[in-house]
Amino acid sequence: MSSKVNLSSLGKKKVAIIEDNKELREGFDFIIKSSNKYNITGLYDSYEEAILKISKNLPDVILMDIELPGKNGVEATALIKEKFSQVEIIVISVHDDNNLILEAFKAGASGYLIKDFNYAELIQAIDDVLSGGSPMSSSVARLVVDQFHVNVNSPLSHREIQVLQMISRGMTYSQIAEELSISKETSKVHIRNIYKKLQVNSKSEAIALAQKERFI
Repeated sequence: MSSKVNLSSLGKKKVAIIEDNKELREGFDFIIKSSNKYNITGLYDSYEEAILKISKNLPDVILMDIELPGKNGVEATALIKEKFSQVEIIVISVHDDNNLILEAFKAGASGYLIKDFNYAELIQAIDDVLSGGSPMSSSVARLVVDQFHVNVNSPLSHREIQVLQMISRGMTYSQIAEELSISKETSKVHIRNIYKKLQVNSKSEAIALAQKERFI
């Protein structure tokens, strides 16, 4: 007796999900399956679990959480791309931290989404990455673009540039701390370091000099 073949699954691109939050993992799975556009090859809660299994049914796309137990999403991305360079990886995170985003792309990620996307945006991101694009949430795209506008000779660190950009938008110490998930005191330390490096004594002086020299 011949086995039945699921014709609806033939020819579909394959997606794997690496996400330690069970609810989110199953939610992404449901969204992708509901689209009827892609096959799910596996759901994993860590890089360590995924790497043991994905080679048996290699996905075309991996949705990669940034905060994983064991190897984090950036480390996992680099390791998977080293072994399976053809696999496209979309990093998914609650953070739009400048340094984290840049590290993810340096590691080989093809896209970066903030976890406030809807059903259609997730499917569109997978479509885009398979078409050679680099899907990004709007806030991430802005941060990436800002990097090309920054003077490479800036004395400021990536974090200090980010803080100064927030100051230039009128954000308070408390708002900066909340946005970057740091303490209010840490945000003040960053600002003191900015003043010291730029040799200024006020926010307005720091902003004016940074804009003139294209540090932000």
